[in-house]
Amino acid sequence: MMKGSFVLAIDQGTSSTKTLVFDENGVAVARGSEPLKTRYLDGGYVEQDPGEIYENVLISVGKCLDDFRSEGGQVNTIKTCGITNQRETFVLWDENGNPLHDAIVWQCKRSTGICDRLKLYGLESLVKEKTGLLVDPYFSGTKVIWLNENKQEIRTKIADGKAYFGTVDTWLLYKLTNGKSYLTDHTNASRTLFFNLETLSWDAELLEKLGLSKLNLPDIQPSSSYFGATDFDGLLEDALGITAMVGDSHAAAFGEGCFSIGIAKATMGTGSSILMNIGNEPQLSDQGMVTTIGWSTETHVEYALEGVIVTCGATIEWMKNKLNLFENSTETEEMANAVADSNGVYVVPAFSGLGAPHWDMNRKASITGLTFDCNKNHIVRAALESIPYQIKDVITAMESDTGILLEKLMIDGGLTSNQFVVHFLSDLLDKDVVNLGFPEVSALGAAYLAGLKTGTYSSIDYLETLNKRKVITVKPNADNKKVKAGYSGWQLAIDTNL
Repeated sequence: MMKGSFVLAIDQGTSSTKTLVFDENGVAVARGSEPLKTRYLDGGYVEQDPGEIYENVLISVGKCLDDFRSEGGQVNTIKTCGITNQRETFVLWDENGNPLHDAIVWQCKRSTGICDRLKLYGLESLVKEKTGLLVDPYFSGTKVIWLNENKQEIRTKIADGKAYFGTVDTWLLYKLTNGKSYLTDHTNASRTLFFNLETLSWDAELLEKLGLSKLNLPDIQPSSSYFGATDFDGLLEDALGITAMVGDSHAAAFGEGCFSIGIAKATMGTGSSILMNIGNEPQLSDQGMVTTIGWSTETHVEYALEGVIVTCGATIEWMKNKLNLFENSTETEEMANAVADSNGVYVVPAFSGLGAPHWDMNRKASITGLTFDCNKNHIVRAALESIPYQIKDVITAMESDTGILLEKLMIDGGLTSNQFVVHFLSDLLDKDVVNLGFPEVSALGAAYLAGLKTGTYSSIDYLETLNKRKVITVKPNADNKKVKAGYSGWQLAIDTNL
């Protein structure tokens, strides 16, 4: 029989919902997962069914509770719940709780024209000053404007004050509490284009200029606070308190230990999201980063800069699927180590343009520096090197924007298994690169924040001791001049717009 107190953590992602139970030592003792359908439609529209999102969560929670019981766990020892969610995806619903439209997913590009118009009207600088964000379809606000302008029923509901907005966390909370709780947290609010970073509240001036002043918005609370209680539609005999809500990238940063200034995390997957803790005051970026809330408790708010890299692991997949340079991506580490260096070859992976800090979405991908001395190992090595190079670009821009130097970099994602990439990254940054070696870091962060509120985890200091037991740290090689020289060549390759 399992002993002690436990925390339930729900990670509602774009492609699935994962639910985990964590013990007092931050160890996952039960899991449940359920895939979620996404509809990719013409014109770059991306949608999900709000009802399916909710049902998906219930199925995932049910599977996790079954797993917990099968391992000897007693459900009444689960003391609280935390929710982390896909950011920017949102739902609009009416006064009866009925969705007015399918959920608009963060990937959706339907509001590109609206973004162009807002820039033409000169609102870009005001939006950045107040929210820390860019005018971009990625964020929720411009897609709400699109619905208001293109759907008569929604326009009428908004005008009548009967339309309710919520990111996925708010929608789930509303459903789980049978409409009793209509709330969000600082991190999710900070991704909407409606949230003022200084006042930590919805910005009335922006909402007025965007034509959304009559839209109902949830009250905003710290990420670690009491949001309501639920029995998960009868899955539990007694209602369980929800004491954390937090966006997934923010949850990952918290789970990995980005508790203090200068600690950053990089998720190395298909693309990359890099989040760096910048302390308790917001700072705006001049180099294409966005300013956001990192995490918050009832006594503390931490801000962060975020940079998005469009293509990381996707480059390796392209080389496998389109160039047939290898059969399995696991081969790339050995191929990269088979040559002393990339022999002057650089891969600029701008297959969908370049993200932060360059933001050149019209740029095309290129392979430069090829000679007859080169073979496929040099090309593969150059592709792998492009991942640390891009992360270095973002970190350097963050340091320049804030004057805060990187202390260490936490990493997660599929590419962390490639030791060539990890060691190259450490050498290039000349900093420790730290890997928890735990794939579900967003769920871990949600559990940590929920447990902090209820006392399952006593303090941030205690969480740091938990993480120190688990980490794998790669330290930079003192002789890294060759790596840094290679970075100079990368900068030339980036500056050469082919």
